Amino acid sequence: MHNKKLRDCRIHLTDLKSDRRLESTLFITEGDSASGSITKSRDVNTQAVFSLRGKPLNSFGMTKKIVYENEEFNLLQSALNIEESMEDLRYNNIVIATDADVDGMHIRLLLITFFLQFFPELIKENHLYILQTPLFRVRDKKKTIYCYSDRERKAAIEELSARPEITRFKGLGEISPDEFKHFIGEEIRLEPVLLDRAMSIDQLLDFYMGKNTPERQEFVIENLKVELDVIHE
Repeated sequence: MHNKKLRDCRIHLTDLKSDRRLESTLFITEGDSASGSITKSRDVNTQAVFSLRGKPLNSFGMTKKIVYENEEFNLLQSALNIEESMEDLRYNNIVIATDADVDGMHIRLLLITFFLQFFPELIKENHLYILQTPLFRVRDKKKTIYCYSDRERKAAIEELSARPEITRFKGLGEISPDEFKHFIGEEIRLEPVLLDRAMSIDQLLDFYMGKNTPERQEFVIENLKVELDVIHE
């Protein structure tokens, strides 16, 4: 497929004769830095990469016409091959791979909004995931431990020798391809995007993406959690 945003793989969900078709995965990445690391470390047989230019458009409240007028959405729809029906979906797993910071979270939300509005079947049929990548690397001369939470970081510090080297990954682009291959290989951690069938999609989108600012502000204030990076001297 000719798609300037897509670095495709060889095996797809529609390859009914392949015993690896269910492994077919499309990583949606943020920028050239992150997509470069994933592209260099991926399995070219089953893992494809779609690179976003930056934050996608907030499609809430827009008609499907925007899918064709917005270049990135149009190319993403084309890469997935779902314009006509879900039966032609090219990848079993669609994985949002963004940085674990405020901008990365915002991009996740905008992409989920896009899929919920125009292709909710992707979520209802359990095709959409969030890639979990390590926040910390803790190592000494003998061992390296990758940590996905502050709790894992503390446990790694206790396990290794005194004063281990601690690295805080600020973005996916900081992770080298040699390291990244571990995070999208057999030990990949994927968080599924699930939809409560009792929840109306319209109500869900209206609350989180609509103009009900006071209600949403109250929700954020009541549920806000703050994590602090503790610096060890």
